[in-house]
Amino acid sequence: MPESPRPPRIVLATRNAAKRRELESILAELAPHIVLADADWGDVEETGDTFEENALLKARAAHAASGLTALADDSGLEVDALGGEPGVRSARYAGAGGPGADGANNALVLSRMRDVEDRTCRFVCVVAIAGDGFEHTVRGEVEGALRREPSGKGGFGYDPLFEPVGWSKTFAEATSGEKAATSHRGRALRAAVEYLVGLPRFAVDPS
Repeated sequence: MPESPRPPRIVLATRNAAKRRELESILAELAPHIVLADADWGDVEETGDTFEENALLKARAAHAASGLTALADDSGLEVDALGGEPGVRSARYAGAGGPGADGANNALVLSRMRDVEDRTCRFVCVVAIAGDGFEHTVRGEVEGALRREPSGKGGFGYDPLFEPVGWSKTFAEATSGEKAATSHRGRALRAAVEYLVGLPRFAVDPS
């Protein structure tokens, strides 16, 4: 009896457990035949000027190190009154990343928006896919407004300040399911998985 074909595998180029869980959930929903594989790659310096450039830097590095098709994301908050800041510097807006960075970043945004009436902003996520002979990026966005003070203890990053359009609570006050269904990252990851299953090597029935 011939062996069953090995299921297609991808690598998620992040060490963020929450992002991994979100992609696993989306794969289970849209493409349960695709396996999320483990791999090791070095740290990647995010030197790009756009979300697309930074996401591709990480996806390329993970693909080169693993030999597998790799996904990576770069995301952040764009505040209109701040000319699109923090943007690609969202994770390091107040300086270096690491423990305490979220609180410092939120505080800096609020201080710069203290007397500003226009609170419109958006979360942006770009997912890059890098494989043998191809690269692709998809973008997910969600519009919202910046609160004047943090609210909620869930999520991470700027979630306590971000109230999506049509909501009366922040992402930090939402359940994980509510956020995943609406978020910029959820939208980008779904688009990325939909692109993958359109490729012959990731098709539901490659035969």
